[in-house]
Amino acid sequence: MQIFEFHFNPGLKPDLIFESFCYEPENIYEKKMGSLYMTGLLKNALPKNLQLLEKIAKLIKGEYYKKTIFTPEKSLRESLKEANDFLEQIAKKGDVSWLGNLSFAVLALKEFKLNFTKVGGIKMFLIRGRKIIDIDKKLRFQDIEPYPLKIFGNIVSGKLAENDLILVFTKEVFDFFQRNLLLNEIAKLPHFSEKELKDILSGKKEELSKISGICLAILLTKEVLRGKREEILPQISKEFSLKEVFSPILKALRITKLNELQIKLINCLSRIINLSKIKIKSLISNKKVILVLAFILVLFFGFIFARLEEKQKIRIYQKKLEGIEEKMSLAEGFLILEKPQTPKRANSLLKEGFEEISPIVNEAPNLPKYFSDKVFSLRDKILEKLYNLNKLEKIAEPKLVFEFKAEEYIPQRMIAFENNLYFFSPYANNLFLLKENKEGKVIEIEQKPSTEAKLGAGLVPHRNEVSGAGFNLATVFADSILFFSKPSQIFLLKTGEEKPNQLTVLKEPYPDFNSDDLSSFKGNLYFFDRKAGQIIKYPYLGNFQWKNPEFWLKKSAVGKSMALDGSVWILDKNSILKYQGGNLIEKIETDIFPPPKEFSKIFTSYSLPYLYTLEPIQKRIIILTKTGGIVRQFQSEKFDNLLDFAVSKDGKTIWLLNGLKVYQIALSP
Repeated sequence: MQIFEFHFNPGLKPDLIFESFCYEPENIYEKKMGSLYMTGLLKNALPKNLQLLEKIAKLIKGEYYKKTIFTPEKSLRESLKEANDFLEQIAKKGDVSWLGNLSFAVLALKEFKLNFTKVGGIKMFLIRGRKIIDIDKKLRFQDIEPYPLKIFGNIVSGKLAENDLILVFTKEVFDFFQRNLLLNEIAKLPHFSEKELKDILSGKKEELSKISGICLAILLTKEVLRGKREEILPQISKEFSLKEVFSPILKALRITKLNELQIKLINCLSRIINLSKIKIKSLISNKKVILVLAFILVLFFGFIFARLEEKQKIRIYQKKLEGIEEKMSLAEGFLILEKPQTPKRANSLLKEGFEEISPIVNEAPNLPKYFSDKVFSLRDKILEKLYNLNKLEKIAEPKLVFEFKAEEYIPQRMIAFENNLYFFSPYANNLFLLKENKEGKVIEIEQKPSTEAKLGAGLVPHRNEVSGAGFNLATVFADSILFFSKPSQIFLLKTGEEKPNQLTVLKEPYPDFNSDDLSSFKGNLYFFDRKAGQIIKYPYLGNFQWKNPEFWLKKSAVGKSMALDGSVWILDKNSILKYQGGNLIEKIETDIFPPPKEFSKIFTSYSLPYLYTLEPIQKRIIILTKTGGIVRQFQSEKFDNLLDFAVSKDGKTIWLLNGLKVYQIALSP
């Protein structure tokens, strides 16, 4: 085998970590098991989980090569059991931040036989000749079993041939390859190599600089040739700086009495000049003396140049600060006028000032204290005014209304209904009810619709449907809640009833239909398939029955989440799309501070006047008017693992699901 590891822009996103692990047999016993390759990615990574991928990889490797009497397939199964136990123990201790954020693939290769498994958004392809084969398709619909957790599930096996090429992608890298039809270009290559792939990527440097992730390539040959790991980074030119060259020395010598230090250095230089009286021959023979003299010279001139550079930098920064202060004064003047457009103009000026001062703030710790204090003071004043203008409220201690015990229930989603909160998860075949009085209990669900029931409805059971799988989506439906379980099952929980009843099975609109979001309006059900960019409508017939599915959008849409209030709102990465009658009516760019990085969920309803958006990466929830105006923002350091939120029917209360904790925000008038 020839192994190629391509890492795209590691460190570009601080809360995104990824890694590849390639292990070859180290002795004759391990040769019986073959090679082991892994790729992992963790989104929204907390500091305590920075080593999680490495721990999983080492555990799987250790178990895989431990019992060489097993077949590679059985050994892989045993190692995955250990990995599941390891992750289960982490969850029991309350750390569930990785759930839904972890992607991991494991491939074992022995004499052209492949055994593999994966979880999450990692994609795997086999290129044979000019054919492109999606080899992880058999795992696509595999459900994670309910608690106790079973993250890694089925293993798929297959026989490969010489010159086959296996490609393993993390999601963002795969999307880039798919968008640019690069898989087709690779398939056309007469022989895959590192150089050939670089040539293909060479014309897309700008787009490449914006993505993060891994492409692991395994070319099957009779000999093992481990290629070097290649990091692909954006080309950024940087000016040479004497200060950076000598920064370790300068930091060590940075004292208050600068003049005294200069005098000492000059005295040292005088001694160097006096050393010229020494015979040149004896001086040259003493290498240590030469090195000391060279060091002192470098130190002296480096210090002088660094100080000159620092003074020049402070002069430049001082001029920039004066310009920023002028913008701040102008913004304050606009706010005094109290005209309709002045807050927007003031906000724009302050945001410009913040962008201009941010690079200086990064440099401030390396500058004299009197100047750095001035920089931080101005930055804080700008932030205070921006927070007020953008109605951002920082909550030091948000109200905690409930905390789950990991051994009892691990929630992933939530919905509010009649002052109660219902929690559910695709990993658990039951619900959790949190009543208004803060009493919580697990609601056991007996079973899913039987195969006979599906056949009686004229539907073919899904090939991967497993009794006991969890709930993926939910929506309020008149005086009830509809719970949806993939691929196509609907459960109904009526007012006053203890648990939901099996209701019906919907007809899937097309193969590989993936329902990522669900809303209802006037009895009709609307599903959003993010990958296909489609909204599928199920018209309501009455008596809890629905017609066959219809394509609602005139053109496909890119987005993450959907909400309905008569119009359809689709949440993009940092903007909101408004649709009516299947057509795009308006694109709302949110002009708020801090600027949005990546929204995850949108919510509204016919009875609410606002749009609610969640942004876990910046630990906040944002309330907007339906024209994009800012109403309120709530941010807290405690919101470090935001999974979902719910809003009361009157819009006066917001509940936030943060890991195992549920926080409440009361919206006072």
